[in-house]
Amino acid sequence: MADISDKAKWYVVHTYSGHENKVMANIEKMVENRGMQDVIQEVKVPTEEHIETKNGKRKVKERKKFPGYVMVKMIITDESWYLVRNTRGVTGFVGPGSKPVPLTNDEIKMLGVQEALPQIDIEIGDSIKVISGPFENFMGNVEDINLEKRKMKVFISMFGRETLVELDFGQVEKL
Repeated sequence: MADISDKAKWYVVHTYSGHENKVMANIEKMVENRGMQDVIQEVKVPTEEHIETKNGKRKVKERKKFPGYVMVKMIITDESWYLVRNTRGVTGFVGPGSKPVPLTNDEIKMLGVQEALPQIDIEIGDSIKVISGPFENFMGNVEDINLEKRKMKVFISMFGRETLVELDFGQVEKL
């Protein structure tokens, strides 16, 4: 492989239908055994919830969004390509010939493999004002930011002492 990028990208692997979870487990096990976590970073079988009505009872079940496919976030090297390509149950990468093609950002969003993390203009140590919720109009300093949960921990002054509270991104504005 001529152009080795040091940034992992999402690729789609075609599998035998019904073998997606086995393939995911096998790839994860081989990655762990060979210590390749930095090259093959994540393996997913995108699922969605749907409501099934059976005998008048509604049940929420999970089903595969794309049966026969597994998404792999990896850096393509000869070794990583070989490991994934030769995993039992894998029929090949999606792409022309044997060359894997990475997903575009739009495809990643559409497939729901990875949600785009929110961009905020607030950093740890910044002063903020709480604009909604029970701590409205309190001022504070950001102690921690969790992009995945869209929350931050903020020290606010309450009853004469600093108190750590967790707030949603939408509840604060930067001063």
